[in-house]
Amino acid sequence: MSKTQFQALVSTITSSIAGRAVDDDLKAFLAAQFPPEGETFKAIEAACHQGVAEGWMCDKEHGGIRYGRVIEATPDLAGYSVDVVLMKDLAGPHHRHPEGEIDMVMPITPTARFDGSPKGWVVYGPDSAHRPTVSEGESLVLYLLPGGKIDFTRNK
Repeated sequence: MSKTQFQALVSTITSSIAGRAVDDDLKAFLAAQFPPEGETFKAIEAACHQGVAEGWMCDKEHGGIRYGRVIEATPDLAGYSVDVVLMKDLAGPHHRHPEGEIDMVMPITPTARFDGSPKGWVVYGPDSAHRPTVSEGESLVLYLLPGGKIDFTRNK
């Protein structure tokens, strides 16, 4: 799996959501079009595991979190960037999503939750903020960020 092949997989999703508002309706659309048991979700999940194993994904580590920006925001992905994190039973750094955030939750431990959600999709609207938290085990999370925008908060 190369980054180019990975980008082609992710573009299946980003091309289908281009121009849509980042909101609860988008979450419902993603759950219907790209369910966790579906071919596209499974292919991206397998690619993430492979990328981590090969060392080109989640190639940085801080505070027990493995992470990395896999693809910068690009027109080929409808203006989204792609980040992937690997977390186990911890909270990450507080940050704000100026234009929203779309999360693909891929538990490694079947019981793992991302911000309380199981395998599937989590969508945060524009100007939302949180401390991303994985509980009850280990999970990979793929983040799609409109324009690649994210603002980390100091001292939270």
